[in-house]
Amino acid sequence: MVKFIGEYSGKVDDKGRVIFPSAFKALMQSDGDMRLVVKKDIYEDCLEMYTYQEWERQSEEVKSRLNFFNRSHAAFWREYMRGRAIVEPDSKLGRISVPARLLESIGVVKEVVFSGNDHKIEIWAKEKYEGSSISGEDFLALTGEILSDIK
Repeated sequence: MVKFIGEYSGKVDDKGRVIFPSAFKALMQSDGDMRLVVKKDIYEDCLEMYTYQEWERQSEEVKSRLNFFNRSHAAFWREYMRGRAIVEPDSKLGRISVPARLLESIGVVKEVVFSGNDHKIEIWAKEKYEGSSISGEDFLALTGEILSDIK
């Protein structure tokens, strides 16, 4: 399983392409599957990007919990799968073409930040990423709350 770590900036060109960070590309098998699945994050104003293998693992796990003869489950799955895109870095420059509708959904104008988040990469509009961090005090409170729930 690929572990993405680090933050990298990029500029979106007029065709909606951005150079995929070479540090992230190097983590993926160059002779293997270079496909990535991109979707809008549920909670934040960013995109989530997964290797195709990780996306398959996650979607199979979610799907295994559903009963498609249940209308609510079927509606959930339909919405869960909506707005996904498969992208792949080109072999020349490592550019990826993220659909304009996805970039617009997070407010990207020209600059993005790729943020490695272990099993996924988040893509943010640069301005929103800079404003998304929480204070040290809030982080400590959250850490205490979450770790106290772990037994």
